[in-house]
Amino acid sequence: MKTHSIKPADINKEWVIVDCADQSLGRISSQIAYLLRGKHKPSFVPHLDCGDNVIAINADKVKLTSNKLEKKLYYHHTGYIGGIKSVSAKSLMEKKPEEIIFKAVKGMLPKNKLSRSVILNLKVYSGSEHPHSAQKPSEAPKRLVV
Repeated sequence: MKTHSIKPADINKEWVIVDCADQSLGRISSQIAYLLRGKHKPSFVPHLDCGDNVIAINADKVKLTSNKLEKKLYYHHTGYIGGIKSVSAKSLMEKKPEEIIFKAVKGMLPKNKLSRSVILNLKVYSGSEHPHSAQKPSEAPKRLVV
């Protein structure tokens, strides 16, 4: 008996909507990473992009527990000497709330070439409106086993 290996042509990608309103940042981003990776499907293989396309809405209503809103810092480097910059979660939430979810999900994916293509399947919007109604997205399950 041979072991069946899935091919890229056999992958069925779906569009899934995840509502982030009144959800904890860590819990909702781990569920999004789970859907993006495709671990909820029986045809999961770790070397292919077999996950779904995820639309995350209401990113501006995500909750940060404790005092992370004031104390959590996001860092980036400009490339110049001494060019490390930091921005607090509170100011990032006011300017670009979708960036917080994007960074949290990206940090939960494996650090390899495949994750750089998998993260492109994530679309994050701060309001409840999104331009992907033509793809006929379905609602994500309320509770995923992660």
